Amino acid sequence: MRPVGRGLCLGIETSCDETAAAVVVGDGTVQSSAVASQAHLHAQYGGVVPELAARHHVAAVLPTVDRALEDAGVAWEDLDLVAVTRGPGLPAALLVGVAAAKAIAYARGLPLVGVNHLAGHVYAHALGVPPGVGPDPLPRPAVCLVVSGSHTDLCLLPAEGGLTLLGTTVDDAAGEAFDKVARLLGLGYPGGPALDRLAAGGDPAAVTLPRTHRPMAGPRRPDPRLVAGPFAFSFSGLKTAVATRLDNGPDVPPADLAASFQAAVVDVLVTKTMAAADAYGVGTVLVAGGVAANSALRRTLQAACASGGRQSRFPPPDYCTDNAAMIAIAGWVAHRQGRRDGWDLDAEPNLPLQLP
Repeated sequence: MRPVGRGLCLGIETSCDETAAAVVVGDGTVQSSAVASQAHLHAQYGGVVPELAARHHVAAVLPTVDRALEDAGVAWEDLDLVAVTRGPGLPAALLVGVAAAKAIAYARGLPLVGVNHLAGHVYAHALGVPPGVGPDPLPRPAVCLVVSGSHTDLCLLPAEGGLTLLGTTVDDAAGEAFDKVARLLGLGYPGGPALDRLAAGGDPAAVTLPRTHRPMAGPRRPDPRLVAGPFAFSFSGLKTAVATRLDNGPDVPPADLAASFQAAVVDVLVTKTMAAADAYGVGTVLVAGGVAANSALRRTLQAACASGGRQSRFPPPDYCTDNAAMIAIAGWVAHRQGRRDGWDLDAEPNLPLQLP
């Protein structure tokens, strides 16, 4: 086996509409993080077109890897590991990244590790951790909210390691609701950041919108990947309520409607996250995923944690949205724990949240 040097991992991420590559040291130091955005390609359609996304990944993945290596000031022979997102995500988009990572690892004689995209979001909290961390650099025990365009998951990180999934969304994810309401308001794509900016000038109490705080039963045909119950989430009713309000006439300024919608989403996310922290007696709350960059969520959850004597942690905004640095550090943790995938590694579009 090739001897390990400084612990440099090349991460590759192509799960949706961002082609990303990064070089990360095993201690969490980010040497480079390159992202080729496709937002301008999908904006005219109001959302991601999977086939278009995959074609763009094919053209962009190797130039993005080259840029990551150049920005990091390293050569191919300096690398010790290749980590790649294997799922969840868009099937054709994932295949591009997995194929590129396998080709690079095979050509350079490097070990290969497939990474759960959602675990990557969780391990964004390990980026920048000082040297000398243990085999798992995540703060434990903790409750972690993973909230993005396709996922809203609440999980427990016990002191002894591992992960327990406490609840998921039973319909729309929070980020999906943000994007769809932004489209209803004519804000374009991606909608989440635009809605956050519009809401900053609105009254969050202007419109009464539904909040689903109560314990939830599962869907009529239970999906084994879903976890329903008191920590499950549902945002389809809220999205419909906004659409109905708009259909009944534009009697509310768009900024007020945006602020009221955002306040409803944030209220549900924070209430359930703090309830989980209370139920399991943990003093640390982590938030990860693209919606973790939302200013209202950050502000509200930080205040809730401070009032309860808890610590709240968010990754830097650049590492909340899809990036390859989080994939690289998660891959390094998995490799350090003995993981090494073979050349039969394949994409798994419906992979549930799990840590290395």
